[in-house]
Amino acid sequence: MIAVLDYGMGNLRSVEKALERVGAEAAVTNDHARVREADGVILPGVGAFPKAMERIRELGLDGLVRERLASGVPTLGICLGLQLLFESSTELGGAEGLGLLEGRVDRLAADGLKLPQIGWNAVTWTLGSPLVEGLPNPCAMYHVHTYAVRSEDVLGTATYGEEFTTAVERGSVYGVQFHPEKSGPHGLRLLSNFTRICAGAYVRAA
Repeated sequence: MIAVLDYGMGNLRSVEKALERVGAEAAVTNDHARVREADGVILPGVGAFPKAMERIRELGLDGLVRERLASGVPTLGICLGLQLLFESSTELGGAEGLGLLEGRVDRLAADGLKLPQIGWNAVTWTLGSPLVEGLPNPCAMYHVHTYAVRSEDVLGTATYGEEFTTAVERGSVYGVQFHPEKSGPHGLRLLSNFTRICAGAYVRAA
């Protein structure tokens, strides 16, 4: 079972439906007991970084995510959820993030292109990873964002005015700037891969 964290900011139903399409049991929840039962965690998100962190802290989800990661449970951040994994963002005057990955979130240097960026980008995978197994390289994925992470834990990059990090991985922490639930068969394959990662982690823990 994969817990999709509900803090009031995200495409919760579309992520849930995409997980169900790849055969996963999905639970949209902010109930701590339910999240502790999960074999994997997804942190979605659409909106502003500071408001999202405010809601996450109000619900105690920051400590809960750290707890689950400490237990080896795979965690995937999607879009804003990816950004929240990092130490800080400069959006709307700045805010601290979850600090699970080193780095910060800055506005895209889009070289005069319209922001937010909305559309498909060719993602180049820079590492081999179970998360992107079976995906072409490059691979088109659907993006909607104005900010991007600055990180050394790069799994994939794309270009919009500048090259930016669009996928990261460190240990059991994964993140993608694009929306796999809106990226057709390739996005579903990535979510299927994450589901298998979660199932494998569960087997090893048992």
